[in-house]
Amino acid sequence: MKKIANLFEPLRIVNKKTFTILIVVEVILALVMWQAAGVGLIPSPVKVGKSIMDIIASKEFIDDLFSSLGLTLKGMFYSILIALVLSYLALIPFFKPITTFITKCRYLTLTGLIFLFTLLTQNGHQLKLSLLIFGIVPFFVTSLLSIFVNINTQEFDLCKTLRMNNWQALWEVVILGRLDQVFEVMRQNFAISWMMITMVEGLSMSEGGLGTMLIKSNKYIDLGKVFGILFLILMLGILFDFLLGQIRLWFFPYTKTQTSK
Repeated sequence: MKKIANLFEPLRIVNKKTFTILIVVEVILALVMWQAAGVGLIPSPVKVGKSIMDIIASKEFIDDLFSSLGLTLKGMFYSILIALVLSYLALIPFFKPITTFITKCRYLTLTGLIFLFTLLTQNGHQLKLSLLIFGIVPFFVTSLLSIFVNINTQEFDLCKTLRMNNWQALWEVVILGRLDQVFEVMRQNFAISWMMITMVEGLSMSEGGLGTMLIKSNKYIDLGKVFGILFLILMLGILFDFLLGQIRLWFFPYTKTQTSK
């Protein structure tokens, strides 16, 4: 009973085995409650499970998956490059107002800008890619700037004692010294791009994608398939997050000791 009581105590740290058991129990409880509430239009877990198997077995699933993944990775690649350049330029006073404005653009809705991007792009692929980049970059820049702002001034003072100029300090402290945190920002913001992919794919469905599958299923009120696609998108997102976390540990193994603390 004491172990169970500890689970409801704030700031209590549990081991991995207990945490895993806790996850399994809560998932089972959630499925039981879902099954009990799965009446009417809400599909039951059994029906969703059958829909997931049908989706995976379908021929178009792999093509749609790689279409969505390819667009996401392409959007992430360009977004990272743009965000890094803008974030590093923000440390130069002349460019700081520009980057400050870009961080405020995260409050802009894409709905009113779709027509403008349609005029500026040549085809559906460029439209989806440009909207994806525009939606990701402000969040990237905001996260990166928060890292740079919180750098301890003693690190820059150390560079001065080593007779480094400002450009050398920028390279050593900000660019090289924060690469692991930049990768973590990329990992966290991947969730934003993966969430946005279904929306932008709905603007041009000629290339397919998971978003196209979702919109078509939603159009015909096939809620079992809709829930199945949503579950697959969620599971794929969790898988990608795990893989990015493992890649970060591989490139920057010292972050594991920092995390364990």
